[in-house]
Amino acid sequence: MLRVEGAALAAAALIAYATTHEAWWLIPLAILFPDLSAIGYLAGTRVGAGLYNAAHTTPVPASLVAVGWWRHTPLAIALGLIWITHIGVDRALAYGLKYADNPQHTHLSAAKRPPARPGSRR
Repeated sequence: MLRVEGAALAAAALIAYATTHEAWWLIPLAILFPDLSAIGYLAGTRVGAGLYNAAHTTPVPASLVAVGWWRHTPLAIALGLIWITHIGVDRALAYGLKYADNPQHTHLSAAKRPPARPGSRR
């Protein structure tokens, strides 16, 4: 369901993007910018996961869209929507938010999940 939700988020952001009247070439130019946050992994997994997760959650790009709307700045709206599209596509492809223990351990993966304690429910 989380992957379907991500696909719906990406589709909705692209539909909204069409209303900005910005050039479509801006999407391939800017779509991977949020992944630059992975540079934080050079400072360790804790910092890397924190920066990556900050760039891969919707509050900041949604705020950018809101400020762009308020200030009548279509470019800000478009960039925020591209960012939201990136997040949606990541979720649809099962790239989730990172845990600090391992960049491969995400909220959408079962990798490196600690074993369940006896008697606990997952």
